[in-house]
Order: sequence, then structure tokens, then C-alpha cells
Amino acid sequence: MSTLAAPVIPVTAPFEREQIDLLNRVMADTDAEQRVWLSGFLAGYQAAGRPVETAAPTTVARQPLTILFATESGNAEELAADAKKAAARQGFAATVADMADATPADIAKTRNLLVIASTWGEGSPPERATGFYNALMAEDAPRFEGVRFAVLALGDSAYVNFCETGKRIDARLAELGGERMAERIDCDLDFEAPAAAWIGKALNRLGEPNEAAQAGSGGDVIQLDTRRPAAYSRSHPFEAEVADIVDLNSSRSDKETLHVELSLAGSGLAYEPGDSLGIVPVNDPAMVEAVLKAARIDGGAAVEGVPVGQLLAERYDITTLTRPVIEAYGRLTEDAKLQALAEGADLLPYLEGRQIVDLLEDFPHGLTAEQLVGVLRTLPPRLYSIASSLKAAPDEAHLLISAVRYESHGRARRGVVSTFVADRVAKGDRLKVYVKPNRHFRLPADTGRDVIMIGPGTGVAPFRAFLQERQATGAKGRNWLFFGDRRYVHDFLYQLDWQDFVKEGVLDRIDVAFSRDAAEKVYVQHRLWERRGDVFSWLEGGAHLYVCGDEKHMAKDVHATLKAIVADVGGRSEADAEAYLAGLAKAGRYQRDVY
Repeated sequence: MSTLAAPVIPVTAPFEREQIDLLNRVMADTDAEQRVWLSGFLAGYQAAGRPVETAAPTTVARQPLTILFATESGNAEELAADAKKAAARQGFAATVADMADATPADIAKTRNLLVIASTWGEGSPPERATGFYNALMAEDAPRFEGVRFAVLALGDSAYVNFCETGKRIDARLAELGGERMAERIDCDLDFEAPAAAWIGKALNRLGEPNEAAQAGSGGDVIQLDTRRPAAYSRSHPFEAEVADIVDLNSSRSDKETLHVELSLAGSGLAYEPGDSLGIVPVNDPAMVEAVLKAARIDGGAAVEGVPVGQLLAERYDITTLTRPVIEAYGRLTEDAKLQALAEGADLLPYLEGRQIVDLLEDFPHGLTAEQLVGVLRTLPPRLYSIASSLKAAPDEAHLLISAVRYESHGRARRGVVSTFVADRVAKGDRLKVYVKPNRHFRLPADTGRDVIMIGPGTGVAPFRAFLQERQATGAKGRNWLFFGDRRYVHDFLYQLDWQDFVKEGVLDRIDVAFSRDAAEKVYVQHRLWERRGDVFSWLEGGAHLYVCGDEKHMAKDVHATLKAIVADVGGRSEADAEAYLAGLAKAGRYQRDVY
């Protein structure tokens, strides 16, 4: 069969990304006769008067619009792509720009500006957007007079500095003379619906003449097209069968790290090494009962005909304690102490190690089922790096999940998703999943390039996928893995896989660090420093560098060590060493997937 070269359908086509991927997979495996048949079928389908859903365009003069995004996990980037399609339907000549590739001076020249900005952790901009953000906040930032703007902020209300990056960009653009055309919206993890509505409204406002906007004339709000494609997604997950679950730690380990194999057969789901799989969880029944008891709610109560217990199990986040939850609970109960807690300096210490059940017990008030769900946010899925390549495991996705268990304030705590899988999912059960692309954590297109991978603990997951892919494609570049965990005998995750890769000539070098096997703790950054001459030589030779795992400690320590290596071996100043790493990142040769 003569096949087409993929991709067939460009990313600019008027389809969702999942649809484009699905269509490309179908079209790439068709011959000339099949394509002729399809063209005739589609022509006849259209001629027969089948309804074609299109958004009614507004009467807007065709004018330029820049959609600027700052992304960490890809959500802002996907929204920017959707906003571009909506803007085109309204007559804008829209372009999308990544903050990683833009400067404030460039953006200050635009007429209409739509900003979609994510916040990373406790108020930081996404890593790739740091340069733009710092330049915008600098004293010598360009003026934005004549720029009409609107800002959509994405974040996670589990962090106190919720949506901080978007808030600061919004304020800064106004300070620099920009004209705010729509009030900023701050979106939590369930951002799809509010973001869609806001984008439609913001595009309407940006399409108005200045005087009409100033007078508050807006006309009908145009909603962003939120129709879901046929492919599976976060809002329409696939129920994947669990083919296998294996604890990779020994019985004497104090950790529980699960290798989970999921069947994607019949789903049409596809992914690339570096992508993640989202799991839609179910809350622990014991926690559901504890929350109901603390709120003094009868388990038989219902909200709009649905038992409240079912809602708490499947729809709402009943563990994560946030400022918005405390604020909402305080307003609902008119409890002055709660309101003071939400606004005062004691908030952060109180949030540490506590969950919603603690709040309900510490500040007891009888609630109705409707009131309880009214203060809660939607239960978010959890993303896990995929530990397999489709070329090595067709129709499968492998995950590496560490069960989170700890104790705080006298109560045993469990990770919502990790212990859902560890304690209540067995082989043959099904998990609701979807693919989350990670376009900024990809193997080099040039398979002759060397690759250095740094992934302690579960951070090693994507590198198993990388090596499977490199083996399947016959990549000629060398591969070097740095792995670390607690103990060699009990915690060497995927040990047999690495040994096989070494025997088969796929893994050229592996350096390990087991922190609890010696009197002094040794981590991956120590191994990097010990091999600093070779590490720098590989980088100078064009190697791509990848880091995956804990952001708070490991990733920062590794980055500091890499900077020290460049300074020491490369004979550079600290500032020049930082610039060297920034240059690698700009070229796509230093990529991080940290959490």
C-alpha cells in the first residue's frame, strides 16, 4: 500500500488537536483509491445537505491580534490555539506567540493583545516564560500606550499565590500604558468552561472601537467553541483496562512504586515519548464518610437528584485545603474567625499539612449537602509521565506511580490518585485516562544527537520511554542516564530494563546514586559533578539534556550543579554559565519536566 508522508493535515487546519492527530493517523495509512473514495464521499455528504456546525461570525473589521501565552504543562498553549480559531471566526488576523520566543519590545508594537498566562508553584512564571516576564517587570520595560489588552490567568488554588503571574502581568501592562479591554479572569484547574466564556467576551471587546469599549458597549457575548472532538480527552476520558500492576520496590522498602500497564486498544489514543497520561480518580470512601460526618450531613442527602456521597467520591476535591475554600466557608457560615484566618498571616501555617476535613472539624458548622459542594472545587485529574513508547508497546501506556502516604496533625493522609490506584484498583479493572501532550519535552529530531537524562525516583519514567523509542528507531546518538533513589537493593526502579538496554547497546552509560546506602547521602547532582568533564564534553558535542522529577529540591540542585560544571570545566563566570544553560534551553537542548 502506498502511504502518505505524515503529517497530512497541518496544525493550522480548523480542527482540534486531537482530531488532527486522529485524521493524520487515518490518512497516513490510506492508498490513492481510498483517498479518491473519501473525497467523493465527503463531496456527496456536503451536497446532501448534512448540517455543518459553524460559529456565526460577528461583524468585526479584520484587524491584527496577538495571542501571547506562557505555559508550563501546555494548558495555556492549547487555549491560545483555540482562541486563535475563535478569533479567526470573528474576523481577526490572529497570530499566536510563546513568551519563550517573544520580547516585551516586540509585543508592545501590537494593537490588540490577548494574554493567557499560567502560574508555576507559589507565584512564579512558567520556566520558559521567565525571560519575558523579568523583562516586562524591569524598570526599562517598553511602554504599551496604544496596546489594547486582556489577560486570562491560569493557576491552582492549592497555592496561596493563586494565578499570581497573570495578576502581575495584567497590572504591569496597565502600568505601562496599556488599555485593559476586559477584566482579568483567574481560572483554577477546571478552567475549560470559564476560560471559553471569557475568551469569547474578550474577543468581542477587543473587536470594538475604543469609544464603544470605553462606554461599556459589548453586544452579545460570543462563547468559545467548546465542542469536544470524537477523540478521548480530559472531559471525555477513555476507560483503559489495567493489564498489570507490579510493585517495583522490594518488600523491605519503605516506598511503594507501582509499574502500571494500561491497554489503549480500541481507543485510537496516541502519544509521543515525553507525554503524560491523565488519570481521573475516585476519592477514598473513608474520606468521603469523614467529610460528611464533619459537615454533619446525612449520607442519603442528594443534590439535584444525585446522592451527595457519590458527588464527593467522583466530582469534588475533598482533600485539598485552599484559601478560596476557607473564604467560601467563612462567607457561608459568617464565622469571623474563619474570615480572619483567610485574610491573616496565620493562613499559611494553618494550611500546611491540613485538609478539608480538618477545617470542618476545627470550625464546626452544620451544612446542607448543597452548601458543602458549593464551597468545593472540581476534583482534578493527576498527570503521570508515560514510561513506554508505542513503538515498543503498541496499544499500551505504562506508568510509574509512587503511593503517597504520610501523617500530619495526628491523621493518616493518602495521595488521592496514587492510593486510589495502589489500594483500590486491580488487574482487569478500568481507569479513566486521557493523553496530555508535552511538546516541550521531546527527543531530538536528529536521532544522531547524544542524550543525557537525569531522573531520580519516578522522574525516570519518561526516560524508559525515551530509550524504547531510541532503540525502536535505531537512533545512532549515545544515551546516558543518571538515576537515584534510596537503596540499591530495594529501590532500583526498572533495574532489569536498564541492564537489558546496556547489554543491547542502547544505554551507553548509567550512573546511579542511592542516598541511604552510605554514611553520607549521595544524590544525582553529586554523580553529575563527579562526571563533570564528560558531561560538559557531551554538551559541547551537541547533546540534549533532560531533567525530570521534583522541582523544589532535585531540579534546583541539578541546575546549580550544571551551572557549576559549565563554570568549572568551561572556564566561564557564573553569569556566563547561566547564560550558557539558557542558550541550551532556548535551542531546545535543555528540557525539564518538573513538578
